[in-house]
Amino acid sequence: MGRVALVTGGTRGIGEAISKALKAKGYTVAATYAGNDEKAAAFSDATGIKTYKWNVADYDESKAGLAKVESDLGPIEVVVANAGITRDAPFHRMTPDQWKEVVDTNLTGVFNTIHPVWPGMRERKFGRVIVISSINGQKGQFAQVNYAATKAGDLGIVRSLAQEGARAGITANAVCPGYIATEMVMAVPEKVREAIIGQIPAGRLGEPEEIARCVTFLASDDAGFINGSTISANGAQFFA
Repeated sequence: MGRVALVTGGTRGIGEAISKALKAKGYTVAATYAGNDEKAAAFSDATGIKTYKWNVADYDESKAGLAKVESDLGPIEVVVANAGITRDAPFHRMTPDQWKEVVDTNLTGVFNTIHPVWPGMRERKFGRVIVISSINGQKGQFAQVNYAATKAGDLGIVRSLAQEGARAGITANAVCPGYIATEMVMAVPEKVREAIIGQIPAGRLGEPEEIARCVTFLASDDAGFINGSTISANGAQFFA
């Protein structure tokens, strides 16, 4: 049995690709999800990856869920904080609830996912923390003040944890995907999708597997001296 890796939001989209890629590299993977029981069951049936249901925005739920994973599979050594939501609206129309929902999931949810397993990583003198941020956390985006703020905040978490964890053998890094061919992106009208692609110098959307390959590298022993860094996987759309 390989190292235990946890992927939040790990049954769909980019998270699904990450879960599969880590399993293929020999990790024992646990994938979390928030609500789609049918999709999670189908994912487990297809991949053999064990799934766990909790709301990353709730600290107590997260702590209990993480303890269950460790009871079932062993100490969590790799954390991929991928779970995220959008509640888009121009700022003048954005409601406090839209702000809070996104902050609670995308920013506080990262704290809730990492904080309970951090002491164990420090004791064992090994850990890999990988946070999935976004191109829009680097450059901002119209109608995404809430989302962009959380994804920028995630980069601050990574850079700070890198400094705290380095002497304990823990690395913390981020991946900032650009526009990726997930179900969500592929569901937008074709004209909108074409407009998005027109802004990408590579002339195409990214594939979820391309983000997954970034994650498996950062989780590996080969990436042990990479700490506090951000991989921008966006087809040259934006340089941070």
